[in-house]
Amino acid sequence: MVDTLERLGIARHFSVEIKNVLDETYRCWVERDEQIFMDVVTCALAFRLLRINGYEVSPDPLEEITNEGAFKDKYAAVEVYNASQILYPKELAFGEQILKSGDFLRRITSTDSNRLSKFIQKEAENALKVPFNTGVERISVKRYIDHYHVDHTRILKTTYRSSNISNEDYLKFAVEDFNSCQSIYLEEMKGFKRWIVEKKLDQLTFAREKSAYCYFTAAATLPAPELSDARFSWAKNSILTAIIDDFFDDGATIEESINLVDCVEKWNVDVDKDCCSEQVQILFSALKDAICWMGDAGFKWQERDVTSHVTQIWLDLLNSMLTEVIWRRDAYTPTMEEYMKNATVSFALGPIVLNTLYFVGPKLSKEIVESSEYQNIFDQMSVMGRLLNDIYSFMREIKEELNAIELQLRNGESATREEEVIKEIRTVIKNMRKEIMKLVMEDKGSVVPRACKDVFFNMSNVLNLFYATDDGYTGDAILGVVKDTFYGPLS
Repeated sequence: MVDTLERLGIARHFSVEIKNVLDETYRCWVERDEQIFMDVVTCALAFRLLRINGYEVSPDPLEEITNEGAFKDKYAAVEVYNASQILYPKELAFGEQILKSGDFLRRITSTDSNRLSKFIQKEAENALKVPFNTGVERISVKRYIDHYHVDHTRILKTTYRSSNISNEDYLKFAVEDFNSCQSIYLEEMKGFKRWIVEKKLDQLTFAREKSAYCYFTAAATLPAPELSDARFSWAKNSILTAIIDDFFDDGATIEESINLVDCVEKWNVDVDKDCCSEQVQILFSALKDAICWMGDAGFKWQERDVTSHVTQIWLDLLNSMLTEVIWRRDAYTPTMEEYMKNATVSFALGPIVLNTLYFVGPKLSKEIVESSEYQNIFDQMSVMGRLLNDIYSFMREIKEELNAIELQLRNGESATREEEVIKEIRTVIKNMRKEIMKLVMEDKGSVVPRACKDVFFNMSNVLNLFYATDDGYTGDAILGVVKDTFYGPLS
């Protein structure tokens, strides 16, 4: 029940029931109840649901039951493979079984497809194509609704079923909820585009038109209807970071770049006199409008003034981008340490993620936003994103940009090959993703609220989506996904 409701995107409507089921499942797990540990599928499903919902569980019991025999059940292979995706970096003793479950899935999907039910075939294909906990929420929900089989239910001892609700009822409710949310998103998208026109951002000829992508990532990761402010914060900061990145890269002179930073630092400036060009006027005015809106809206959510923090996040980004402009002008090659320290900020996730945290519900005190945990999750997410971007920038041969791969090749031994460096960095990215997941899911000793930590993890999922095949901000790999998810109602 819990897994179904979460995958169908309607878990928020059943929060009390879900909490009761999870608490009971955790009690059974702690007591090593045979209802869970006599069946591989039940054990794997219980482990996954408990861990992602913040319960402290070890994979050891799952490893024990999985080691008792090879995969003879396609359901077991799917569930163990899904469970394996949420293992932490030091839990890789389970790795052999992970490989076996993945190999089993690949084999049955390639050779036994005619004998598989359509439902489990799609489950296996999706598990391999989009590993559990790497997908973006609304895309995953739509995919699951499309493939949901109302007649297919595995009745396990631990399954919670209401006598008054059938699988068909869940599906009908999920479709209605999806379409209702979609209508909200479409109205918000219209408002977002109006704001872009009002602020004249559409008149900046150097800027890429990415409004659909910017709002899409907001709604795809913050889907609850009541999170409208969070979606607008995410979308406005996304479009501004994208345009300002283009401004520093291609659209501005060095004087304009310095002038923009100077105006934001001074803040109370005469736009007509102090901005050196119309481009700077437009950008500063739009940025100031967005920051002031976040300050006003943030006060309603936080009951304190967050404007100074929001402004500082933007100043950190602008100064890091300006540093890269100066490096290019002076033909300066930074050390890898210098590059990564600056590039972690210039990748521009700060304004998008950190500002949005003020609008997802929990109160964030100054102590929380200055905590090492808060900074650590942000740094991990930003470094992972920067490295993903650098891999694909390098592979697209964008030579004018500083790049971690290029710097690594320069600083490494002469025999080091590009393929080796990229492989090494991919391993770093994979490990960082698991570390981010661990920081998000572990509750013990955490001061950052789970709802806020989920925003960090959701952004890492967005990065995974955009860089799955190419850089989504320069290519059109996911344009069809955007249109399908937001403009095509379900029936």
